[in-house]
Amino acid sequence: MFKALMSNSSIFVDSITTIGELIDEGVFKINKNGMTLIAADRSMVAVVDFKLPATIFDEFKVEGEQSLAINISNLVSVLKRAKPKDKLLMELKENKLEIVMDNSSRRRFTVPLLDISQDEIPPIDQLDFQAKIRVKTDVLKSGIEDADIVGDSVIFEASPEKFNMKASGDVTSTELSLQKGSKSLLDLTASGSVVSRYPLEYLKKMIKAGKLADETTLKWSKDYPMRLDFSSVDKVSLGFVIAPRVAED
Repeated sequence: MFKALMSNSSIFVDSITTIGELIDEGVFKINKNGMTLIAADRSMVAVVDFKLPATIFDEFKVEGEQSLAINISNLVSVLKRAKPKDKLLMELKENKLEIVMDNSSRRRFTVPLLDISQDEIPPIDQLDFQAKIRVKTDVLKSGIEDADIVGDSVIFEASPEKFNMKASGDVTSTELSLQKGSKSLLDLTASGSVVSRYPLEYLKKMIKAGKLADETTLKWSKDYPMRLDFSSVDKVSLGFVIAPRVAED
């Protein structure tokens, strides 16, 4: 048994819509603490780490632990039909997830559950990072958008006193630089100079999670996966791990 009601559906809708940019299908784990999803994209370049606490719901009931294997694209298509003031009711019925949107009208959708098991996920909780920054999300978003007009990858560089994002193309180049102590750079820790390059194709999709949090935490090491975390206290946590692109000369 699983039943959950939320009067403000935007956090859930925005989270799942962002996840759907990267993940085709996944297995949601649901227990008394809330809902979680850890899933990798088909190319194993990116991993999604999603946590939604039970406290965000107006009503949350579950027996034991439930696993809901769902086609994320189908779920996104349904959730996009939700209006900002709709109450969202989700209930497990037989082998389907029933979603009801209730406001001036009551609309009901069913999303079938898949017969799939949890894919093997890289051990993202065992990653060891040399650099960590906490930055205003809108500044990070601007840096990614700047880089996107000149190239297909971006270099992240941290030192004990500065954070840089750089990208270059055949003709043009761009750089975002934040000094330690800047109002936009909220925290900076780095063991020396830590430089790594990451694909913009994925970063552009991940930054859409900026709707959920004003601040973003980034952790990386040289030529090593990066972790991005978008979280709001007691509301939602949406994290991503992205594989590096080997630095070009």
